Amino acid sequence: MQVILLERVGRLGAMGETVKVKDGYARNFLLPNQKALRATAANKAKFETQRAVLEAKNAATKELAVNEAKQLEGKVFIVIRQAGESGQLYGSVTARDIGDAAAAQGSTVDRNHIHIQKPIKVVGMHEVQVTLHPEVVVAVTVNVARTADEAAAQARGDDLTAVGATEKAEARAAAEAMFEQAQADALAEEEGGK
Repeated sequence: MQVILLERVGRLGAMGETVKVKDGYARNFLLPNQKALRATAANKAKFETQRAVLEAKNAATKELAVNEAKQLEGKVFIVIRQAGESGQLYGSVTARDIGDAAAAQGSTVDRNHIHIQKPIKVVGMHEVQVTLHPEVVVAVTVNVARTADEAAAQARGDDLTAVGATEKAEARAAAEAMFEQAQADALAEEEGGK
């Protein structure tokens, strides 16, 4: 289906461009959200008459988004989740969780604007993109931790997953020592029996 874009749509085109999209994408997303019109002669004429109004509206929303981006830039949102000893989460952190954490800290971020590049499934500091406007994208940091104390330690730069690795190495060394002792005892008993 051919559509005329009424605003810039990421990976698709800029305002005023006529692009070909799949029918379902147009019917289910672009047309209901008033991001595009069907590319007919009547709609092309209608768009050209409304172009100045649409460009002014786009400029105003972009200005608001730029101001909001300045407030969000460099922010760190803390998300407390249950996780195993290795730092693996029981589940994952979603856009809704990040939006709730932002609201708890006094920022308003719509969960539809949050774009998580890869699923957040481990404890740590993760960078997330927030698209406030098709032309305004800001990066925020999400601090995923098991407790508030752990979040504070991660914010200072401590690597909490290394603590688990140290404990595993110590446990492995103790197990190897016990195994070697058992072998030595078995060898001594075998030699004593001869």
